[in-house]
Amino acid sequence: MENQIVWVDIPVINLTRASEFYSALLNGEIKIEEFDHFTFGILPHAETNVSGCLVPSPPEQIFTTGPLIYFNVNGRLDDAVKQSEMHGGRLVEEKISMGGHGFRVIIHDSEGNRIALHSNTP
Repeated sequence: MENQIVWVDIPVINLTRASEFYSALLNGEIKIEEFDHFTFGILPHAETNVSGCLVPSPPEQIFTTGPLIYFNVNGRLDDAVKQSEMHGGRLVEEKISMGGHGFRVIIHDSEGNRIALHSNTP
């Protein structure tokens, strides 16, 4: 069985400061990457391990939405969105491509939690 939780975005105010903090905390280098003019820091991990990234965000986002957990719905992203809506969820952000990192949709679950659904294919 594949991992159900596959990623987490951790919002940060200062990417440099947060990268230094998490590098020291996790005893591994945060790798800074850029995609579509968006800079973020990848947490250290083995190629097949669940991990996450540091995402520059405004302070109000940190305090109101916090980390974003990605759930694996690989190969059934559209169906997962449909199922979530049928069971009390709500689409928050349409499907987007993350380049070589797959596709993501953000929803509110039936309880109002903001979560991401992830698939390697659209």
